[in-house]
Amino acid sequence: MMISQTMCDKLNGQIKLEFSAAYQYLSMACTFDTMGLKILSQLFNQQYAEEREHALKILGYVQEVGGSVKLEAVPKPCGDYKSVQAIVEAALESEFEVTRAIGGLMDAAIAEKDHATQSFLKWFVDEQVEEVSSMSDLLTLVKLAGDNVLQVESRVRHQMMTQA
Repeated sequence: MMISQTMCDKLNGQIKLEFSAAYQYLSMACTFDTMGLKILSQLFNQQYAEEREHALKILGYVQEVGGSVKLEAVPKPCGDYKSVQAIVEAALESEFEVTRAIGGLMDAAIAEKDHATQSFLKWFVDEQVEEVSSMSDLLTLVKLAGDNVLQVESRVRHQMMTQA
């Protein structure tokens, strides 16, 4: 195995965290759909797919370096949100949690002088800057819109169309 057992265990923990974040985004997307906010539902479904992709990317790396993948159960996602703002705040907190975890992995890779894992994790460090920024921007937009969530839907739809 090209990585230590400790690093392998930490990466397996990150796989669980990424799948958990994905499951949470899926729950949030369903809540938005139930609220009739189809664009926000679509955005959060995309976030679900991204988090799932992140988990699979780490899983693939663990296998590539000869580690053993150990999938664990993910916690049941929260589904009891009172507002659009509460959902976006929870999503932002989730991104901060993932960012802290990636930072911890990078710290461990540096401490172990595990250059391959450091190189692999750099993409995730950069990705988390983008994830936190976009969710922070969405929270700002939601707060500015107040009760007019249709303005948020319109703005998000426009952003999604220009990024496509």
